[in-house]
Amino acid sequence: MGLIRFDGHPRSGARPRRDVHDGAHGEEKPRPRRSFTREFKAEIVELCRRGDRSIGQVAKDFDLTETAVRDRIRQAEVDTGRRDGLTSEERESWSLPCRARRRTPPPCRPAARS
Repeated sequence: MGLIRFDGHPRSGARPRRDVHDGAHGEEKPRPRRSFTREFKAEIVELCRRGDRSIGQVAKDFDLTETAVRDRIRQAEVDTGRRDGLTSEERESWSLPCRARRRTPPPCRPAARS
């Protein structure tokens, strides 16, 4: 019998989250994280700025979430100086040391003496 992992108190009328299943019951697994080129991101921002399509429509056309598109627009405003925050280059420089730390193996502990 496949039981679902308890995910806290249910919201009124809510079903269990889809990602708590292991896929054994025909549930889809979460989509793998995708990465996009700077050119693609710039194109998404430009389409939204033109105004002939809504953010929701652009997101739907490119199989993105509205939140991802809004975040990209917000980041573009930071990059151009219209909004405060870390630019894309600054974000990248901060994330590189973190990635390097994740790749290094943990230090070895000396064997216990008996």
